[in-house]
Order: sequence, then C-alpha cells, then structure tokens
Amino acid sequence: MKNLEVKYLGLTLNNPIIVSSSPFTSNIDSLLRCEEAGAGAVVLKSIFEEQVIGETEFMSRYDDYPEAGDYLKHHLSDSYLTTHLTLISEAKKRLSIPVIASINCSTDKEWISYAKRNEEAGADALELNIVIIPTSADAKSSDIERQYLDIVSKITAQINIPVSVKLFSKFTNILNIVKELHNRNIKGVVMFNKIIESDININTRELVASPSMSNSSELCNSLRTISLCSAEVDNIDIAVSTGVHTGEDAIKALLAGAKCVQICSTISANGFDVINNMKQFISDWMVSNTHTSIDQFCGTLSCKGSENNEIIQRVQYLKYFQQ
Repeated sequence: MKNLEVKYLGLTLNNPIIVSSSPFTSNIDSLLRCEEAGAGAVVLKSIFEEQVIGETEFMSRYDDYPEAGDYLKHHLSDSYLTTHLTLISEAKKRLSIPVIASINCSTDKEWISYAKRNEEAGADALELNIVIIPTSADAKSSDIERQYLDIVSKITAQINIPVSVKLFSKFTNILNIVKELHNRNIKGVVMFNKIIESDININTRELVASPSMSNSSELCNSLRTISLCSAEVDNIDIAVSTGVHTGEDAIKALLAGAKCVQICSTISANGFDVINNMKQFISDWMVSNTHTSIDQFCGTLSCKGSENNEIIQRVQYLKYFQQ
C-alpha cells in the first residue's frame, strides 16, 4: 500500500481517514476497533452542553434546599465531565493514533474551562461543534457569526492544543467565516456538520426527523466550498464530513483541497472493514496515477490559480450552455 501520510492540525496521520465523533468513538473498545481497522485518527464522541444542563437542571426541585441543590448539580455535571475526560486519558494510553476531543456547544458558559480540561486530559487536538440555528426573524446573521467568533476566541486564548471548528453549511459567506476563524488561531475546519432536518408526516400531521445517515450524493454539497476555501484560505486545514462513504469519495475531497475526511455513516452501513477498503482504493488510485504521496495531488482541483474557478462558480449554468 502506498504511503498515505497526511498532516492535519499539525498532527501526523498515517492516512487521511478519521472516524468522526459518533457512537463508534464513545468507548475504548470501539476506539481500539477503529485503530485496528486502519483509521488515521479518531474524534471522540462529543461532550454535549445540553446533556450537562439536562442532567443538572432537573435538580431545580431543590429550590427549597439551595445548598443541597447546588451540591447535586455540581456532582452530576462533574461526574459526566469526568467520564468524558477519563475516556480521553485511556484512549491516549492505549491508542497510537491521534485522539481529537470534541465539544458540542452553543454558548461559552462553561466551555472555556471544559476545553482546558480536555487539553489536560491529553487530547491531541480539540474539535468545536458549534451549532447556532436562528429561529427568530430578529436575529441578524452578523450577530450569529459573532457568537461563533467570540466562542473560539475565548477558547483558543486559553489552550495550546490545535483547535478545529465543525461548521454548519448555511452561512451567507462561509469563506469569510473560515478566514475569520483562522485569524483567531483556528487551525482547521470540518465541512460540514450534518444537521438532522425536519420532515413532515402527512398522515399524522406531525414534524418528524429526517434520516440521520448520510449518503455519497451529499458530498457534492461540500466540494465547491472546499475548492473555494482551500484556495482563499490556504493556510487552514479542511476535513470533509458528511457524504464520504467510499475511497472514490475520499479522493474527490482530497483533490478539491481537503487534508482528510471524516466518516461515520459508512461504518454503520458497511462495518469497520470499510476503512481499510477506502485506504486500499486510495492507494490503488495513486499507483494508477503515478502519485507517490497525497501531497502530489491534494488540492489540484481547487480554485487556486486555475480555470476551475469560473467552472465552480458557474457550474449550475453549464448544462444549459452545452446543449
């Protein structure tokens, strides 16, 4: 198999396939299976702000006993965090591949200190999964973007390990967001956070969740942005999440300018063996195209210094001009 080594967030990965934050990275046995199957790195299952709050806020029934309530709230919150930090420590002891911690948050309440404790537990890097979805017409896009930037500014000022941000795809100008994140010492971005969309059951007239698993067709949603972003902000690392199911998908992402890919749904559908199958496909493709390293072709289909720029910007019209 060809040398598939890549650099991501300043870390050396023996290949560009990362298992994303998921049930597959929630315990040490699954993490060991990820490494055995050939993953280049793992992103641990996120610590969720809502879960911490959910576990502690029900203790408000102790309002008549504030000291007891405060004690139990702290105990529950600290217990949940301790379990998460223990997983980081154990993973670092038993795995030889990079271990990336993950925080899923929407505010900067306790997450500054939580980020620091993730670093102290031994995480090689930290992925911030920030999801702020507007639900009011009065919420300005600039205000929402400012919340993202404020959160990352406070975190990067407090910790020394590299930080990436998993982004929502529906920014007005995601290229500007990525540039501003880089200006605040963010080392990488993950494109994109798969939001479970709402669907409607017309028989019960209820809102229901759409399917949670991704498919390869969703990769197209990312390729244009990756190509533009890797050219415009070429000193920030891009990882692609959502829509990467095969070795072919991974190569498309790398050609567009991604440094690596994150996978989850394809493991659910095909088992851990899919990791090695993807690696083998990438290696065989490199042989057939006479590449000896991923660096030789990574980003060759980005917009940087290329006629691809116009094609990527106007691709929705091309089929009409070619008829």
